[in-house]
Amino acid sequence: MAPETASDDQNVQPSKLEALEARRKTAHLGGGEKRVESQHKRGKLTARERLVSFFDDGTFSELDSFVTHRSTDLGLDKQRFEGDAVVTGHGLVDGRQVFAYAQDFTVLGGSLSLVAAQKISKVMDHAMRMGAPILGINDSGGARIQEGIDSLAGYGEIFKRNTLASGVVPQITIIAGPAAGGAVYSPALTDFIYMVEGIGQMYITGPDVVKAVTGEEVSHEDLGGAAAHASRSGVAHFTAESEEACFAHVRQLLSYIPSNNAESAPAAESNDAPDRSDNSLRDVVPDAANQPYDVMDVITKVVDNGEFLPVHHNFAPNVVVGLARLDGKSIGIVANQANQMAGMLDIDASDKAARFVRFCDAFNIPIVTFVDVPGFMPGTHQEYGGLIRHGAKLLYAYVEATVPKITVILRKAYGGAYIVMGSKEMRTDVNLAWPSSEIAVMGPEGAINVIGRREIAAAEDTEAKRAEMVADYRDQFANPYVAANRGYLDDVIDPAQTRPELVKALRMLESKVDSLPPKKHGNIPL
Repeated sequence: MAPETASDDQNVQPSKLEALEARRKTAHLGGGEKRVESQHKRGKLTARERLVSFFDDGTFSELDSFVTHRSTDLGLDKQRFEGDAVVTGHGLVDGRQVFAYAQDFTVLGGSLSLVAAQKISKVMDHAMRMGAPILGINDSGGARIQEGIDSLAGYGEIFKRNTLASGVVPQITIIAGPAAGGAVYSPALTDFIYMVEGIGQMYITGPDVVKAVTGEEVSHEDLGGAAAHASRSGVAHFTAESEEACFAHVRQLLSYIPSNNAESAPAAESNDAPDRSDNSLRDVVPDAANQPYDVMDVITKVVDNGEFLPVHHNFAPNVVVGLARLDGKSIGIVANQANQMAGMLDIDASDKAARFVRFCDAFNIPIVTFVDVPGFMPGTHQEYGGLIRHGAKLLYAYVEATVPKITVILRKAYGGAYIVMGSKEMRTDVNLAWPSSEIAVMGPEGAINVIGRREIAAAEDTEAKRAEMVADYRDQFANPYVAANRGYLDDVIDPAQTRPELVKALRMLESKVDSLPPKKHGNIPL
């Protein structure tokens, strides 16, 4: 009897496998061939095509491919698709585990149902348990109206997980289609947002609602397109010309960051000598205190092979933030950009830098700060906009950060902005300065206008007297040696030796252990 039973099972098995493959093929078509074709005509990949393209070849494994929605309201019983409106799974990126989901616009416009939210929640839970990054690709018409409160509850479950995962595993979002209303808040809770130009859009209320409520006419692209969010709102950290370019950039970003908050970022082999000096750095900063230069000329001459990944490149350009490597190790860089608003700190620059510092601290990435800052931006617009509150965010971020912190003052460091930009009082570990730097409560000219007003007015040659007093102030107060004498600087260095000095400091700080006072959490001035 046993041999006959085995023979019967073997005869049945091929048909079961054929049925499985047939169902899988149907599921992989999402909303069907016509809708897939429509997606392609819009210049967009399908959800599965996106994930297969993103992961290392042959490593994507799909989860919940046969899940269907359970609602029968308003005709949904006749529109049931296996997998529903999202594709979830996991794979490898440069051999490292990553979890991901991609909303499927071919299925009911990618609308979020309860089961779609459950699929996303499951893959996010896996990412948390495995300690792996999570990538979300958004392309959705929003909540599935037919499911009412169930759909909204689904969004709530996703938002909850975004919040709990924050600072535990890296979270990255790609906007490769519409994201409107409540759907924008999951991306906003993640660490980095990419927008694909021409097809990615984000807004709370669309152009029709804007016009109905305010009378203002605006296009979808101007309201919520990649350019608007990358340069004006600061919602998007990166933009890409195509989906393929976007996937390549995300893979590059992942190469700089760890898989979770318990690990260090992956090291890379460096063929750039750690003791390499660069005499051209001595000539980067102009002699005139008010003459601009590009701080990128400093950054690229110092980091490994001149490679730097800017973050928020088009937003608040008066401060530069991004990722690079020194001695093969990942570092985060914060730098004042002297050729944009003289490198002054304003509301947006403070927010941009504070957010980046907190990301680096959450994921064990040392922070290197290059300082050339004349102060905070003056004016009623800034004051009424809450510059005090926003500037305090950057103070908070630096003090709270427990990763290795190194600061190099390139030229100016005046007033409260000196304190904010990684000063020794912000618990920075190593503070260095170039010999031509000026550190003071304010610039020599401004200081003399305050403290030398009467003496200048009484002089026969007021301009000569002013010049004399400015020079005396600069010699006595606005130079790095005064700060070094008091221990606020650890050393004054030859600009050509900036790279070797930074490498030396990072190696010294490699085993740094720091802590914060016991507390549930602080109250950052949001």
